[in-house]
Amino acid sequence: MTIADDLYPTMLRESYCPPIVVFYRGDVNLLKAAMVGVVGSRQPTQYSSDVLSKLLPGIIKAGIVTVSGLASGVDCEAHKQTILNGGKTIAVIGTGLGKTYPRANEEIQRYIGEHHLVLSEYPANVGPTKYHFPERNRIIAGLTLGTLVIEAKQHSGSLITANLALQNNREVFAVPGLITSELSTGTNELILAGAKLVRKSEHIIEEFFC
Repeated sequence: MTIADDLYPTMLRESYCPPIVVFYRGDVNLLKAAMVGVVGSRQPTQYSSDVLSKLLPGIIKAGIVTVSGLASGVDCEAHKQTILNGGKTIAVIGTGLGKTYPRANEEIQRYIGEHHLVLSEYPANVGPTKYHFPERNRIIAGLTLGTLVIEAKQHSGSLITANLALQNNREVFAVPGLITSELSTGTNELILAGAKLVRKSEHIIEEFFC
């Protein structure tokens, strides 16, 4: 799809630096739903999995689609738990649709493409490069009404996504964590800076349907 197509999501078109062309595989009608971005550490603790188990059922029941980057850690876990809970998910990847990064996610990327939706701004056979991932993050932030950050270090890609969401005048939701945990430094600082503290799914849902 191109930015001039009716199919192109309005939220993304109105966001910072929208891609001119987006390649997709799967159910493009998911782009019409309310969407929330879910991001976090690539090396999370069990806390991230527990948080997703607590928050996602309510989000899914409300009809909200999860959007993440299919990276290792929180991204992949968000996709998997959404699927296991009967929800719908969109993966925005940093390669072309014919490539997978990391390779361990090849099976779930194929599954999401068959039953949900995979998006990329790169031609099919383009592989991963370092700058692709911040570019991917702006699409996650642009597509969604808000971005949920679960575990994140002080300087991490997840905080880049959160900052992009703020630039787009979208919501940022942050899950608090132990002040002794390095992986909660980023989320706790987001809350100090004005992000919405999230303890239950209703804290997110009310921002979508109030």
